[in-house]
Amino acid sequence: MSSTQERTAPERTGPEHVGTTSSESARILIVDDDVRLLRLLSIRLRRTGFEIETAENARQALASLPRFRPQVVVTDMRMSGMDGMALFNTIHSQQPTLPVIILTAHGTIPDAVDAAQRGVFAYLTKPFDSEQLTNVIERALRTGGGSDTSGDDAEWRAGIVTRSPAMEAMLAQARKVAQSDSSVLLQGESGTGKELLARAIHRASRRADQAFVAVNCTAIPEALFESELFGHRKGSFTGASESRTGLVQSAHEGTLLFDEIGDMPMQFQAKLLRTLQEREVRPVGSSESTPVDVRVISATHQDLDAAVRERRFREDLYYRLNVVRLEIPSLAQRREDIPLLASHFLSSIHSRLAEVVVEVSGFSHEAMELLVSAPWPGNVRQLRNVVEQCVVLATTPLIPAGLVQNALRSKPREFLPFAQARDNFEFDYLVNLLQMTHGNVAQAARLAERNRSEFYKLLRKHQLDPQAFRGE
Repeated sequence: MSSTQERTAPERTGPEHVGTTSSESARILIVDDDVRLLRLLSIRLRRTGFEIETAENARQALASLPRFRPQVVVTDMRMSGMDGMALFNTIHSQQPTLPVIILTAHGTIPDAVDAAQRGVFAYLTKPFDSEQLTNVIERALRTGGGSDTSGDDAEWRAGIVTRSPAMEAMLAQARKVAQSDSSVLLQGESGTGKELLARAIHRASRRADQAFVAVNCTAIPEALFESELFGHRKGSFTGASESRTGLVQSAHEGTLLFDEIGDMPMQFQAKLLRTLQEREVRPVGSSESTPVDVRVISATHQDLDAAVRERRFREDLYYRLNVVRLEIPSLAQRREDIPLLASHFLSSIHSRLAEVVVEVSGFSHEAMELLVSAPWPGNVRQLRNVVEQCVVLATTPLIPAGLVQNALRSKPREFLPFAQARDNFEFDYLVNLLQMTHGNVAQAARLAERNRSEFYKLLRKHQLDPQAFRGE
């Protein structure tokens, strides 16, 4: 980006620009290999009220995403190494709702059209002024780009503990879809927290003050399924001594979660589809239907696409439920969250069992490395159980590796040695290690089975600064 091509504009001052909700504390990542102009842009945007992080190349920008969690990315197009469009493609594959603004001195109409079609939020051609860029950033913020977990906005996702970029990207989508009444399908392995996410979506929606009703499709006997869902009238069948409102009607004007929807008996899927299409329920034994207004969220660990192909799940119901699909990462895909979750569970479990267990302050370094390296087939639920077992059996303030190994009952997964890793894998590998260890190079080198001098060479090769991963 050439410093001669940005037009200087008067700074925006005055009470009308102080403390605006669109820019206050909003996190903006600026990427440019022109250090002088990078500093100039950051100074001007900070004066507007934004929180700014800068990166001198695309690699540094990608490394800062998990830590800084920007709400908007502003990048120059022409940079050495990975250019602005390649950076956008990488960001968009990981966080499709994060707005990216591209600045260029060599833009053409076809370039701008191509960028817009790919999903670039804005494509600004130089010269531009600061106010123009600020307006575009504020417009990007109003679209809901990124996820802001500060202040009251964090209440909707209470209980979801994460700093994983994959989880944050998914939560940004969940926050956005919560504003509509579109049906949502939550796909994820058992133990990943599908009901927790469904409740978060409900809290973020306009139905937050109404009921949230969870239907466990695996826990209702087939003979009672229709009565449980739709209710019944007194005397409609043997044992119906009084009328009962069904779960669907109980969620009127609120949110209805069908947990493990893939296990719903086939014969009841048609009845559920009819209810959702006609927006009314007819209790068993009744000749009249009652209107219902519910927002439907479904959750499953099964592959519903395969179930439809194998005729175990109705195709028409599948498309009714699968309007917006959110994939919840497994714990193995968000290992940077393991120390955070382990500490969270340790605190809550110890508080609950304080009278019967010794005072536990944390895990030894070796114990934490075992937790981070474990395969976790049971995901977050399994992690909580492992932590609770360790707390119950602990005899010292610091939980040793032996207790964790016994609770895991399996050999931890070893990290792939760097000598066998391909060059294009090294960057992601190093970033994950630095995230897990908060920039502790000695611990990261042990996990990677490398001495520190070799590890520092790898960090320099990929332009990674351990300091950037250390907590504030």
